[in-house]
Amino acid sequence: MRDPGLPTLDQLRVFVAVIDCGSFSRAATELHRTQSVVSYTIANLEAQLNVALFDRSKRKPTLTDAGKALLVDARTVGLKVDAMRARAKMMSLGLEAEVSIAVDVMFPNCSLVTALKAFQEQFPTVALRLRIEALGAVKHLVSERICQIGITGPMLDFPDTYHHQQLGHVTMIPVASPTHPLAQLTGSIPTEIARDYTQLVLTDRSQLTAGQNFGVVALRDWRLGDLGAKHMLLLNGLGWGSMPDHMIADDLENGRLVRLKLAHLESDKYVLHMINRSDDAPGPAGRWLMQYFIDHADSIAGPHHRPGKAPGAAKHE
Repeated sequence: MRDPGLPTLDQLRVFVAVIDCGSFSRAATELHRTQSVVSYTIANLEAQLNVALFDRSKRKPTLTDAGKALLVDARTVGLKVDAMRARAKMMSLGLEAEVSIAVDVMFPNCSLVTALKAFQEQFPTVALRLRIEALGAVKHLVSERICQIGITGPMLDFPDTYHHQQLGHVTMIPVASPTHPLAQLTGSIPTEIARDYTQLVLTDRSQLTAGQNFGVVALRDWRLGDLGAKHMLLLNGLGWGSMPDHMIADDLENGRLVRLKLAHLESDKYVLHMINRSDDAPGPAGRWLMQYFIDHADSIAGPHHRPGKAPGAAKHE
């Protein structure tokens, strides 16, 4: 039997695309090629490696044992090459003309303003693009290369195409207007009582968390894409829900909102992460901004909540 040949980077990328997309036809669409070209590329790769990568007896692309083992190598090669190209691009271009960042809506505004002011003072000639989104939308913007840097909330997984680092957390507190029926109750409020009242829920503009209900217990809920709108409705007694503590501190102190002692949840941690694609490394200005957030992570959750071991993914209402 002859020794395996030398596969091309393109063949390896097509191989990975077929698995990630779930079919040859979807991979062809993703790669802007015809299905016959994708099939031909895979056949040539199998001929080069002298092994069968797919079980042709199944309707959907199913990896053989050899295919499963070699898929890991194919991903690794692709990631290494992408990282090398990104590093070379950064070195050849020097200081970038623009830095783009997407920030989770739960991130404290005061910390964000301080960071952006410091960036503008340090890099007055570098344009800064800012997007503020909720839940999976931040990760989506980074994934689609619309933004280079993301500060996102709790995610269940970070693929190896991402660099990520914890930035502390925001404490989420269930609240309602003092005129709301739940605010009139004393002691711990059972879940079966809370679910009878409209719950105000922050919703995701992306599809990354489609079908997932984080902390939703009510039989009726209002889905809101804007945290400010949720805050306004809470103040006017039109529902109950959780809000970041830094945003409602004055409301609690002045009696405009009341903290609810729910049996299933009195408070929760919304863990924050900073992410970027490993194959789209920011330039010097972007790296400076990322390091600034890391260096000032203590100020996000306060002095008593230093980012350390990452707790489990937080659910919130």
